[in-house]
Amino acid sequence: MILIVDSGSTKSDWLAVDTNGNKLMDKIRTKGLNPAILSEKKLYKIIKKSKELKENADAVTHVFFYGAGCGTDNARELLTSVLKDIFSKAHVEVNEDTLAAVYATINHPKEAAVVCIMGTGSNCSYYDGEKLHQRVISLGYTLMDDASGNYYGKQLIKDYYFNHMPENVRIAFGAKYNMDADYIKYNLYKQPSPNAYLANFAEFMFLHKDSEYTINLIKKGIREFATNMIMQYKEELKTVPVHFAGSIAFFAQKEIKEVAAEMGFTVGNFERRPIDGLVPFHTKDL
Repeated sequence: MILIVDSGSTKSDWLAVDTNGNKLMDKIRTKGLNPAILSEKKLYKIIKKSKELKENADAVTHVFFYGAGCGTDNARELLTSVLKDIFSKAHVEVNEDTLAAVYATINHPKEAAVVCIMGTGSNCSYYDGEKLHQRVISLGYTLMDDASGNYYGKQLIKDYYFNHMPENVRIAFGAKYNMDADYIKYNLYKQPSPNAYLANFAEFMFLHKDSEYTINLIKKGIREFATNMIMQYKEELKTVPVHFAGSIAFFAQKEIKEVAAEMGFTVGNFERRPIDGLVPFHTKDL
């Protein structure tokens, strides 16, 4: 049994397939496994809570894990150790989530492209057709993650409290979410995964795209992301497209294309959920 995992900070999708790529069971969903945020104890707890993973642990021969927070050696080693302990008979590989986005969005294995993720968090890399190049190491949701779910959640909450929302939007936002200050601070400062909590608010923008306020907010985040991340690859952008993965990117395709036209880069493919594209990649040589 081969496990292919695509993990954000909010959720992790697990596919169990055989060496021919045939699914052995329905997709398994667990909470997100971000080793840059979660403790070793919490990582164990999340994985072991899945009945399917627990019951089939000894049958697993390979684990290919792609996740948010796996871009540094320490975080990668922590999660690798946890996975090897649980799936003791398996070969385990842990890579950053950008690499999954690369394999899922490029048109052929040797295609060079700038590849972006906009989900709960955000990131951007250049793939030269063989290797991944990262010019900015992500410092996470507090300092970076422009145009991500948690970025937009933070902006929406701030605009609500600073009275920067149009009144009709503010009323709708307050009706949809618990905006009590103590409740918000409890989730931000006393609960695990505050970035995932913030990202939950981003859905509001796409449910209210009839408002000039939300359109401007979406494009503001994309411009910041493009300026800080995509434009790190100015030379490469002259000859390669920019592909996008993640739910935020998928639902903001129109705004991304408009910002791309403003800033002069070529938009390529969009993939909401990269995991399905990873199956043929990981089974062709087994």
